[in-house]
Amino acid sequence: MSEDKQDPQLPPLPSPKISRKRQWLPSLVWLIPIVAAVVGLVLVARILNERGPEITITFRTAEGLEAGKTKVKYKDVDIGTVQAIKLSKDRSHVLAEVQLSKEAESFTAADTRFWVVRPRVAASGISGLGTFLSGAYIGADAGTSAETKQVFTGLEVQPIIQVGASGRQYLLHASDLGSLDIGSPVYYRRIKVGQVAAYDLDSDGKGVTLRIFIDTPYDKFIGMNTRFWHASGFDMQINASGFKLRTQSLATVVLGGIAFQSADDDLGAPAVANTAFALAEDESAAFKEPDGKADTLLLYFNQSLRGLTPGASVDFRGVVLGEVKSIGIDYDAAKREFKMPVVVQIYPERLGRKFAEDERHSSRTPQQRLQYMVSRGLRAQLRTGNLLTGQLYVALDFFPKAPAVQLDTSKPLTELPTIPNSLDEVQAQIAEIARKLSKVPFDQIGSDLQKTLGTLNRTLTTTEQLVQHLNSDVAPEMTAAMKDVRKTLNAAERTLSSDAPLQQDIRQTLQELTRSAASLRVLTDYLERHPESLIRGKQEDK
Repeated sequence: MSEDKQDPQLPPLPSPKISRKRQWLPSLVWLIPIVAAVVGLVLVARILNERGPEITITFRTAEGLEAGKTKVKYKDVDIGTVQAIKLSKDRSHVLAEVQLSKEAESFTAADTRFWVVRPRVAASGISGLGTFLSGAYIGADAGTSAETKQVFTGLEVQPIIQVGASGRQYLLHASDLGSLDIGSPVYYRRIKVGQVAAYDLDSDGKGVTLRIFIDTPYDKFIGMNTRFWHASGFDMQINASGFKLRTQSLATVVLGGIAFQSADDDLGAPAVANTAFALAEDESAAFKEPDGKADTLLLYFNQSLRGLTPGASVDFRGVVLGEVKSIGIDYDAAKREFKMPVVVQIYPERLGRKFAEDERHSSRTPQQRLQYMVSRGLRAQLRTGNLLTGQLYVALDFFPKAPAVQLDTSKPLTELPTIPNSLDEVQAQIAEIARKLSKVPFDQIGSDLQKTLGTLNRTLTTTEQLVQHLNSDVAPEMTAAMKDVRKTLNAAERTLSSDAPLQQDIRQTLQELTRSAASLRVLTDYLERHPESLIRGKQEDK
């Protein structure tokens, strides 16, 4: 019998009681970590929700940058933070990984620009002084392109023209940069209206191209007739015309600058953006009229060229026709002498429109026209333009008494005859006078002069003896005579005084003469009326 079966004689076993297990309640200790986890999840969700795009900016150096601290700012508002700084694989630059805020998503535009703001001293002024206390930060200029990107190349300096600036850009071509720099001011009537935004060397290497930005509303003063010129530093010229000093403002002395204005205030057609203009060296060159075709002439001077420099003016009776291009020296083996060749460049159209038109319609060649003027006495002459500096210039003028000269047109350069100037003639005359003075017998003249001085010395000695004799003999007699003269004058003074008896007697005599003259006048009047009284006598009054 199996043990699993219950014996029927035994009482039945009691049924087990099943009790439900009591529900578990968490302890309050676990409440704090749960709340912290929930708050952390909320913060993470918020950060992820507010987190903007990540970009990478490349710079040449990481100077002033610090991961986790350096901010990215736009108009002094934080829009991101530098998360990490790495060195590029080729070690040529650094990579700054920047986390932008969600509101700065537009700064991923392809034309957005970034740069590091540090204390800088540039042509545009001193900037970034606030970073001495707050440290360097990355500045941003929002782009407007619809295309976006994640890697940007940072600028080394802050851009002069910000995106959205009101104004226009123009191009200027110059032979060299001069003292200009990015940020150099642009002036219109000595008022700052813009600045230099960029410059670059021309592809052929023969000049530079500058990009300037003119602020609104001053861009309306730029037309096709506008002229631009260097206003940098001191425009100082010392030449045959004298001493000239010009400057736009004190700022241009340090920073350099550009000035512009229209000829006769006629702007012409409005200039659109990116119009190219020529940048002249100075104001006079900017407003100079077109010179037309230039003629090159060769001049030979048989005198010193000290004071004559390349660039010196060539004028005709005060009108500048050109300038000196080069100065040299040439040896004439046949005559065994040195000549001083001077190459000049002249512009015939500067003589006036009528002369230019006559030249264009003339049937003669330029050599024939020049030969005609040379036959009339056209010569070149060196003259002193400034006695203070000793500068010389070449003057063209007509000298009718000059000897006739035939031009040689077979040479590459036409040779214009020259004539010595008046100063050389004066020097020749001085040399002639010096030669004549050298023939004067100064030794004999000196001997004769010495003899004359000896005779004069003896004469002075005799004169001195005569004076001593006069002092000793004649002077006492003269003193006595003067005393007698003084006595005589005293007596005359007493005689002629108003209260002297002689004066009273003379006064009485004159009174008697006056009465006698009155009686005589009465007598003559009576005789004139009664001439018969001379015979009959005076009749008694009835």
